Amino acid sequence: MSWTDAAVVIAYLIGMIGFGIWGSCQAKNSSDYLVAGRRLGPLIYTGTMVAVVLGGASAVGGVGLGYEYGVSGLWLVTAIGVGVLILSLVFAPQLQRLKIYTVVQMLTLRYGTESIQVASVVMLAYTLMLTATSTGAYASIFVVLFGIDRWLAILIGGSIVLIYSTLGGMLSITMADFVQFIIMTVGTFFLMLPFGLHHAGGWSGMQERLGAEFFDIGGIGLQSIITYFVIYTLGLLIGQDVWQRVFAARSPEVARTGGVAAGIYIILFGVAGAIAGMAAAVALPGIEVRDEVYARIATDLLPVGLGGIALAAAVAAMMSTASGGLIAAAAVARTDVMPLIRQILAGKLPRTLTAEQAAEQARDNAERGDDVENDMRRNRIWVLFLGVVTMLLSLIVPDVVAALTVAYDILVGGLLIAIVGGLVWKRGTGLGATWSMITGSLVTVGSLIYLEVTAENRFDGIYANEPIYAGLATSLVVYVVVSLAGKPTRDDVLQAWDHRAKYGALDEAAG
Repeated sequence: MSWTDAAVVIAYLIGMIGFGIWGSCQAKNSSDYLVAGRRLGPLIYTGTMVAVVLGGASAVGGVGLGYEYGVSGLWLVTAIGVGVLILSLVFAPQLQRLKIYTVVQMLTLRYGTESIQVASVVMLAYTLMLTATSTGAYASIFVVLFGIDRWLAILIGGSIVLIYSTLGGMLSITMADFVQFIIMTVGTFFLMLPFGLHHAGGWSGMQERLGAEFFDIGGIGLQSIITYFVIYTLGLLIGQDVWQRVFAARSPEVARTGGVAAGIYIILFGVAGAIAGMAAAVALPGIEVRDEVYARIATDLLPVGLGGIALAAAVAAMMSTASGGLIAAAAVARTDVMPLIRQILAGKLPRTLTAEQAAEQARDNAERGDDVENDMRRNRIWVLFLGVVTMLLSLIVPDVVAALTVAYDILVGGLLIAIVGGLVWKRGTGLGATWSMITGSLVTVGSLIYLEVTAENRFDGIYANEPIYAGLATSLVVYVVVSLAGKPTRDDVLQAWDHRAKYGALDEAAG
């Protein structure tokens, strides 16, 4: 690794801190800090949506899959793109009009019950593990790039993300994301892909030197393709980190069109990454660890300096996901989890809410009655605290990827039905949603434990699909049966929900 390439990455990291300083001067209230003032236009929205969902698994992992499986390596990133497309076309405009901060706030508005806040615990675990996994991923690049220990790499990289996220919140993150989006575009489409193809002798050269299986669109295997769509497509539909970008859009139209543009871009990114990996299979044969393919292309096939840009693109992909997960975790912790803990400590039972109470509950309970200065201070404290937590998780959890897989499994198996059901089925009730989430999560966790104990290999244990299927099936049955057996959601709650979803909240204070 040349010092020129390292200097390019260092310059990028310094620039990220600059965005934090800029954002700290611009953020005036919680709306600015948590959802960028809800004023992102189409271009910035597209860039930040791309950046938050394309992490290390997409950039580094997608190229590695192309190296091993050929063109069918595109399916992982394609599944992510399809998830963004479905979210943007079907749900995003409605979600943007709600003028809220978290997924759980949406559930409270729709179902009119406090019991629905149990979802916040799962959502917090998911966002923390997402951040921890991304932290570990970019730290691994720093280990190779700078020749330092892993703990120091986590400390350096995590501190940079922590600085710009804590100072400016979503304002800093969205601007940093847009720059990261540009760097990712240049690094993948204008450097990795063309230089890789050049060294491989173009498409014809790859056809001559690679086996036919590399050009089989289904070569990675049907089971793997299904896994990607089950985990990533469904997970993206309900993830707090992704929804928080939707909440930041300037209008429902921006959320729709900008999201569609992001989804198409992501799919093209997957294609480019897979082809770059195929080119590396020709130009750099014999790489044993597929996650090293991306870095080898940058260091061995790209000219000095340009390789640094490509490596910065990989770091950008991971850091944008980490910062997105961090601000999402802070929003969930302060807005949803802390009110739930206060209720439990006070011995208060969950109550059924009127439409006005549901709207009140959907506000950020932690900021109620605070002045602006204290409000911003507390937001920053939460981001800082959870940022430190995620760095510690990256250091002490032996397999954060396994932990993230468990979090994704519970997110999809436990929460998907209640969340999507609330958006598409008016007869769904809060009681049905609550028991759906509880039973779906328990069945998912129970299945994971059973398979892990009895598994003969890692793909029959934590990484198996069966726990998600079992959780989804149980969750769906319980949701429908309990909803139909009980009293329908109060008319005033449904009417208020329908009005808000169609026409939006009256003002920011209402949401």
